[in-house]
Amino acid sequence: MGLITEQRQVPGPVVYGYLLLTAAGRTRRAALSRAVAGYCEQHELTLAAVFTDTGDDTVQAPGFTGLLDVLTMEPSYGVVIPTRAHLGHGRAAGSRLAVIAGTGRRLMLIREKTSATGARGAR
Repeated sequence: MGLITEQRQVPGPVVYGYLLLTAAGRTRRAALSRAVAGYCEQHELTLAAVFTDTGDDTVQAPGFTGLLDVLTMEPSYGVVIPTRAHLGHGRAAGSRLAVIAGTGRRLMLIREKTSATGARGAR
């Protein structure tokens, strides 16, 4: 007779990390990658890969393109990013958010920034 499920290693949902870095600093990239991995471990998610783009060039973003490729494959569950700023700025961020939403996958933020208005309203 085989082991029951509770006694087997059952992988969590498969997710992918994405980092948009303005500078190609190895230390910052490593720290953010560890933050993504730690979030996944804490929430029992299986981190398959972390895609990274550097610079402000939102047109040429091979990391984001690679992310979209894997999101369309099963059994991907979603994307983990440190903050919404990792989607870019302005229209680019809105476009990337819409593209991720269009895949039907979840977008998980490690840290959501609180706006000044939201902070005042919470008092």
